[in-house]
Amino acid sequence: MPAADFEDLLPAARAGGGWALTRLWEAYAPAVRRYAATRGSLEPDDVTSEVFLGVLTGLPRFTGDEAAFRTWLFTVTHRRVVDEQRKRARRRTEPAADLDDGRRDRSAEEQAVENDATAQALALLAGLSRDQQEVLFLRIVADLTVDQVATATGRRVGAVKALQRRGLDSLRRVIPAQRVAAPVPSVDPGAISEAR
Repeated sequence: MPAADFEDLLPAARAGGGWALTRLWEAYAPAVRRYAATRGSLEPDDVTSEVFLGVLTGLPRFTGDEAAFRTWLFTVTHRRVVDEQRKRARRRTEPAADLDDGRRDRSAEEQAVENDATAQALALLAGLSRDQQEVLFLRIVADLTVDQVATATGRRVGAVKALQRRGLDSLRRVIPAQRVAAPVPSVDPGAISEAR
């Protein structure tokens, strides 16, 4: 969300304006859900709802710009996911493979292409340490800056940079050289449907 739009939206959201709260949900909920799902949440929709309930409760006390809001939002999200993982570890249940981001209006071809790419990315990231995965998910999925990741995870900026660098170095070693050098072709789902 552009910073100017956020600055206009924030006072209305603090005052409980339904339209403003809806806009915040629409702008940030998909990324929150994706982050929760890719971090292994069994119930990413529930985590997303819990995050927004917490954020909406704390919104009147929030001060800052859009970047500060995004940092706060993903700090809450990160903590909710960690809490869920701790509870699950105590119960010893297995995570479900739920990578759908909630968009139901996509074609089957679009979903298949996206799910395959997501599965490939998750398989690559699974070879990294848990800390490296956490940093890369927050940097890529949540689109946070290094400073924001440091705040969200309670780490120093230098530690975040080191984890990111080591994680990316590890990924470079496991990705075949030809895949790094060759551009990934774009798939137009409409062309797939028309070709049939």
